[in-house]
Amino acid sequence: MSIRIVVCLFVSLLCGCVEYHPYDTRVDGATDINAKNIARIERECKDLKELRFAVVSDSQRWYDELEQAVLEINLRSDIDFVIHAGDLSDFGMRTEFEVQRDILNRLRVPYVCLIGNHDCIATGKDIFAKIFGAADMAFTAGDVRFICLNTNALEYDDGSVPNLDFVEQQLLTMPRDVRRSVVVMHAEPLSDQFYSREVALILQQQLKCLPDLQFCVHGHGHKYKEEDIFDDGVTYYECDNVGDRSFLIFTLNNDGYECEKVDF
Repeated sequence: MSIRIVVCLFVSLLCGCVEYHPYDTRVDGATDINAKNIARIERECKDLKELRFAVVSDSQRWYDELEQAVLEINLRSDIDFVIHAGDLSDFGMRTEFEVQRDILNRLRVPYVCLIGNHDCIATGKDIFAKIFGAADMAFTAGDVRFICLNTNALEYDDGSVPNLDFVEQQLLTMPRDVRRSVVVMHAEPLSDQFYSREVALILQQQLKCLPDLQFCVHGHGHKYKEEDIFDDGVTYYECDNVGDRSFLIFTLNNDGYECEKVDF
């Protein structure tokens, strides 16, 4: 056997045994998940008069429970898409994101993921951006505009979160066929993630300018609740963590909307 072949075999074995650093940003597998699935959501939901979507949140550590949630959603034929409200990881590690993505990829319907405060740890922001995409995003399903916001202000030190300019731009460029709006975030405006009540109030005033805002939904608190936190008629729904084996289903039609907590 030649020296070159021996060297090649040694290098191959070595590469097969070496794992990336847990905070390495070199991603294995699918990337740009949100953009690809948003295109699918907008295409498949374009003419729907009734929308039904599921919300899961805070699945860090709870891989088995997330797998079960995916199975439960896949057993249903009435779900149009799924939104994960953030905290896929616990420590912002590459493998955490990859494993959670691979579980969510088993969904029969398209899904999008928001960034959570735990997802911002270490190199988590960069890994999230590679696998899922921008921290702020928006899409249209039927006649409903979904505004998905990064509200993890304490994880940023430049005052860019929440991105009030992004919300303002959404108001200025709202598609003409949109009649209603839904806002999704990881942490609610008055949570520990916000620097001040003043910023929360500014954001809330912006959100109320969206076309017929139906409700807001978020995670972060790890327990289900529904509350009009500003006492202004806008209900905030908090999605439980997946570890407690539940998720939310929202149905929107011409009669309004309904929220259902599903235990599994």
